[in-house]
Amino acid sequence: MRHILLTVIAAMISIVALAQDSDELFQLARKAAFDRKDYPEAIRLCRQALAKSPDYADIRVFLGRIYTWSDKTDSARAEFQYILQRKPEYEDAYVAIADLEYWNDRPAEAMQHINKGLEYHPQSEELLLRKARVLGFQKNLQEAAIYANKVLTINPNNAAARSLLSGIRDQVRKNKLDLSYDYTYFDKRFDDPWHMLSLAYGRQTPIGSVFARVNYAKKFGDDGVQGEVEAYPRFSNTFYSYVGAGYSNSSIFPKYRAGFSLYANLPKSFEAELGFRYLYFSSSTWVYTASLGKYWRSWWFNFRTYLTPGEDNLSKSFNLNARYYTAGADDFWLFGIGTGISPDDRRNNINYEINNSLMSYKLNLGWQKTFLRQNIIGLYGTWYYEEFRPSTYGNQINLGVSLMRRF
Repeated sequence: MRHILLTVIAAMISIVALAQDSDELFQLARKAAFDRKDYPEAIRLCRQALAKSPDYADIRVFLGRIYTWSDKTDSARAEFQYILQRKPEYEDAYVAIADLEYWNDRPAEAMQHINKGLEYHPQSEELLLRKARVLGFQKNLQEAAIYANKVLTINPNNAAARSLLSGIRDQVRKNKLDLSYDYTYFDKRFDDPWHMLSLAYGRQTPIGSVFARVNYAKKFGDDGVQGEVEAYPRFSNTFYSYVGAGYSNSSIFPKYRAGFSLYANLPKSFEAELGFRYLYFSSSTWVYTASLGKYWRSWWFNFRTYLTPGEDNLSKSFNLNARYYTAGADDFWLFGIGTGISPDDRRNNINYEINNSLMSYKLNLGWQKTFLRQNIIGLYGTWYYEEFRPSTYGNQINLGVSLMRRF
């Protein structure tokens, strides 16, 4: 009897020791993955831990996650299926494999795993959220909204569900009105400030969004009106474009303006753009633009350049902008720095023909927030340090406010 008891105690000690070793290796793997982004090392440590504890579910799911992030989809599926075959009620495995299939454009397979997981965990926030996301991707918007609201019923503070529901509402509410006002102050260059008022109407269509805009401005003691139309047609899940045109018979706007850009959604949440802008004042100005954007967690980063060929030189403009999303697509903080003049800046392009060979620097800050579900307020500020004559600089401050309503 004593011999059996000692054998049992020794076995228990051995199991505890192995679990401790596995836990230590698991923590090292997490540090390698999250702190250093060293996925090969994290995989090695997970495999070493699983050699000691093959059915340690948390480690195996984490290993599958690393394989997913490393684009090793077959290896990831094998790890998730290993757990589900042995522990069919294991919630985290259903969440992980649903993410794998959704991120790899396999929504039907993702939905199968989500529904199976919900059989065991009908009140799971994570699974209900993913079901709403997949339904939204499949354009089943009404049902997607139902499941997003279920998540918020369980947890009213679930920001991801609230953001998803906001995006669904944006697709359902196909119309948008935007009223904005800009005030521009100069310390040296001009005695009087500039004013600009814009009213825009936009609508979502089956091929993309379309906008019509009227701009009224008062500059140099004169006023004028400009009309614009813009569209964002989508060709596929990868490519969409920007097309725009404008006209004014006032000297404070370019008589004609036009633009085109082709955007490509790239792997790893990158987005690239190539395009041109055309402005006609007393003569034609062609501007070529390129940009690269990246989504990372709650951030969006974008680097853009404008290149304007001249007779003797190539004028260059560079801008780096970042958005930090606080909730839905319309709720964010905006930060930016740049040099040069942008032809897409309607506040300043009156001087584009004159100033594109002079230097300017700018810092900008913006904030947008949704209120009462369908309304959006925006506040913006930009400081320019601008060369308005060779080697002569002045400060320019632009303040803007906008009110938008979706319906």
